[in-house]
Amino acid sequence: MEFLQAPGFLVVAGLLAGCVMGYVARRRHFCTMAALERHWYAGDSRGLRTWALAAGVAMVLTQTLMLTGTIDLGQSFYLQPFFGLTGAIVGGIAFGFGMALAGTCGFGALVRLGGGSLRGLIVLLVLGLSALAAQRGVIGSLRIATVDNLAIDLSFAGDQSLGGLASAISGVDMHIAVAVLAAVLLFWWIFRDGVFRKARDLIVAGSVIGAAIAFGWLATALAARYSFEPVQLEAGSFVVPVGDTILQAIALTGTWPDYGVGLVLGVVAGAALCAWRRDDIRWEACDDARELGRHLAGGFLMGTGGVFALGCTIGQGISAVSVLALSAPIAIASIMFGARMGLGYLLEGSVLAAFRRNAAEPAE
Repeated sequence: MEFLQAPGFLVVAGLLAGCVMGYVARRRHFCTMAALERHWYAGDSRGLRTWALAAGVAMVLTQTLMLTGTIDLGQSFYLQPFFGLTGAIVGGIAFGFGMALAGTCGFGALVRLGGGSLRGLIVLLVLGLSALAAQRGVIGSLRIATVDNLAIDLSFAGDQSLGGLASAISGVDMHIAVAVLAAVLLFWWIFRDGVFRKARDLIVAGSVIGAAIAFGWLATALAARYSFEPVQLEAGSFVVPVGDTILQAIALTGTWPDYGVGLVLGVVAGAALCAWRRDDIRWEACDDARELGRHLAGGFLMGTGGVFALGCTIGQGISAVSVLALSAPIAIASIMFGARMGLGYLLEGSVLAAFRRNAAEPAE
């Protein structure tokens, strides 16, 4: 296991996982914002089901690794016993609204950047810097006052996993039962749609991305077990790692890049490889100052909101789901709520417009 102790192991593992995710996302147009928009306004739920499938596959694989004792994710920040409810709600809404303004999330911006989108680069720069400010800068003081200091103590359950909470309340070990129930319900909803069952390319895409998230947990958990240095347990998030990548690029931090930095760079590389192979590289910039303003505002809201909510559409939407964290469903619902308001503002001139109209019925 000496290779797990090598300084560059984590960044290389992140690069490999990121390349796979970026290539598949570019090839199969995996985009959470587009999936939500098509679900609400066109009645097409295939993209949303692909996202849910990625979360489901990641959950099954990760829970299997955890319940068999292969990895221990107890120190993951998604499972910490102090639950920031205000951050999950307010941060999630801010992230979702920003995602609508920018037209994509942090992961999607990386995929677009791989294809030559300078708009994606602008979003990522603002997102990364805003994340750093919210994590350890001036906005961090507001986060501490409104999220950390108001966090709910769930230490009676050991952590904030749904299995842990159910076990503490019932007095019986419910980890396996909760994991099985969550998987059955999620996969039932995903595959109840006959149209999606025939979309083999989307099924493969969701499965591969979910497996890449589980790989991240495996790589960082094993590195943490055998390394002499502290290792951040992570699988996939594109808020703080974007800021860390910027820091690594402009300053000598004295430390090797971690898994998250490798993942960010890998997604761009994988998307660029796909775009190159398909002759789909196109340089794109903002058309006018108004569009630039939307992207700047969207990047700021996603960077700040993502730190408050401890994740993004991939971080909370897939990684946190894979460990069955209590924060996941709350943050996901808040992100969707914010995105719906953002689309209402952009398409109909009012943040409340989307809730007053009859959107297309989702395809079943």
